[in-house]
Amino acid sequence: MPRLLSSASALFVGRSPGLQKAPPYISLLLILVGVAWLFMLPLNDYSRRTYISENALLPGQVHTYFGGSDQNVLRAYRHEVGALENNTNTEVNDKLEHMFRSMGLKVGRQNYTYTTSGNTIAGENVYAILQAPRGDATEAIVLVAAWRNVKGEFNRNGLAVALALTRYFKRWSLWSKDIILVVPPDSRAGTQAWVDAYHDSHDSRRVADLPIKSGALQGAIAIDFPQEERFEGVHIVYDGVNGQLPNLDLINSVTNIASGQMGMGSSIQNMFHHNDQYRDRLTCMLRGMVNQGLGHAVGPHSSFIPYHVDAITIQPVGQGWHDEMGLGRLIEGTFRSLNNLLEHLHQSFFFYLLMQKERFVSIGTYLPSAMLIAANFTITAIALWVKSGYAPEATGKDVTKEKKESIDTQKAAQKESEETHPTVERDLYLPLTLVTGCQFLGFVPLFVFNHAPASLLTPLFVVTTLLSLILPHALSFFLVTTYKPTHQQYQLITSFFLLLLGMFLSTLATLNFSLAFLVGLLATPLTFVHPFRLTKQLPAAGYAYSALLSLLNPGVVVLGAAVATLHSGLGLGLAGLNLSPWEAIQKVLEEGAFGWGVWGMYTPLIFWCVWFPAWVVGSVVVLG
Repeated sequence: MPRLLSSASALFVGRSPGLQKAPPYISLLLILVGVAWLFMLPLNDYSRRTYISENALLPGQVHTYFGGSDQNVLRAYRHEVGALENNTNTEVNDKLEHMFRSMGLKVGRQNYTYTTSGNTIAGENVYAILQAPRGDATEAIVLVAAWRNVKGEFNRNGLAVALALTRYFKRWSLWSKDIILVVPPDSRAGTQAWVDAYHDSHDSRRVADLPIKSGALQGAIAIDFPQEERFEGVHIVYDGVNGQLPNLDLINSVTNIASGQMGMGSSIQNMFHHNDQYRDRLTCMLRGMVNQGLGHAVGPHSSFIPYHVDAITIQPVGQGWHDEMGLGRLIEGTFRSLNNLLEHLHQSFFFYLLMQKERFVSIGTYLPSAMLIAANFTITAIALWVKSGYAPEATGKDVTKEKKESIDTQKAAQKESEETHPTVERDLYLPLTLVTGCQFLGFVPLFVFNHAPASLLTPLFVVTTLLSLILPHALSFFLVTTYKPTHQQYQLITSFFLLLLGMFLSTLATLNFSLAFLVGLLATPLTFVHPFRLTKQLPAAGYAYSALLSLLNPGVVVLGAAVATLHSGLGLGLAGLNLSPWEAIQKVLEEGAFGWGVWGMYTPLIFWCVWFPAWVVGSVVVLG
């Protein structure tokens, strides 16, 4: 029965001229509503204030005692750490191991070596475990203080605070969870190597095993404090690899402790002066979407989140009256809140967009925005599939008066004999071959850019972009001269690649909403592609649409995005650097290769194996 109903529905669509013309307008409506939906999210009616879901956290309910004589200890550690600034990684770890052992901690060291873009990244992590007096080593909290932060700055104050806090924590008997202090030489590869090895998911050829371990990690706090002067407030960095986020309760707890007990300001997404108006809310949300869409690690904490370990990085910012002891008390309060947990954080949200530190939207509110854009591809694909099964109707320009009369006679005879609407057999071989071939073609640049030396990345990018601009013309010429595709075959080609694009993006939206939305928005012109020449429309319209698609070529878009990041605070940390556009491209490609090989970042896969093949096939159709 359902099969009969679907066949009847398809027949009705095929017979109805009005319904045949509706899908493009429906797709356009879905795109406009999807974009408008996103811009409505910062409004009060669609966003809501943050709150603590896990009552056991009790943030800010305890009195912190880090201070007094501990300040002298912190200054001593800062002096010792500063003296090691120019020493080798091994010499630094030797000194740190001696410090850890003098505190009575268990110490482990771990070597790692990564090779990406022809460069070898090697180092040694050192870490120490403070065993909980009231625990059984089944759970642990991690404190990360990298030797250098993501910008390559010496994290002297951050490491001094971490050492002083660890020594202070050792004196307390209230801990029910082990505390692990991790000191990687950098904030990118070192942390990833340690987390991978802790969860036994590392490549033993590149990353060594950990000699000692504790229990399941319940949370992680990273300190990024390179500045020397006093600070005004803290900046909370929370984006993880591939757009994954920590439990919102962790961010809310730190914000609550900072503002309520410490009297500190807090901010997110580099919005240090947020006035809680629509424009600032929208800017904050879009900055978060860009970071999530890129999928790269923005701090040492990012490597923990894919393992369902809630983690953030705390960065003191501005110039004010707070000192290192205030930061230490903030971290003490956070650790004591995490120490209260009876189970892993799970009650609050893992999928959200923050408008500011105290306002957010959950996945149920923002997901329709990306889903509507993904659905527009699917609707057009289904409509083209249905239309391809029926013979095209002749128009007045194509037939003579006698032929019209003959057609009218035939239609009348068909109606009288109650014959069905004329159907034709679909020729699937050429459309399937073209779409499948272009889909696998994307693996070539994916492999090349993830394995080429850094010095060749920019030339290879230029060559690849030029070839990608030429490729649709060459493929279209080959198809027209060799196979002479029919209008039905172009319909099937368009249907297949739009169906794949809609399927990929709708699935991706549940994993990384921001990446799905950004790719879907850039690919929306592909919804309306058709062979302009075959449909005998104005040649200028076909060339204009082809030019539009050329501007939205993935390589051209990446070049424009790399240049844009040089003049903004978004993206891959290129802001403020004195780089040419080609040097910026090299940095972006190196980041992509590093993310693919070290972090497991899948953004290059989406770029080359989802967006790029769809763009190629869409351009071929326009030129048909």
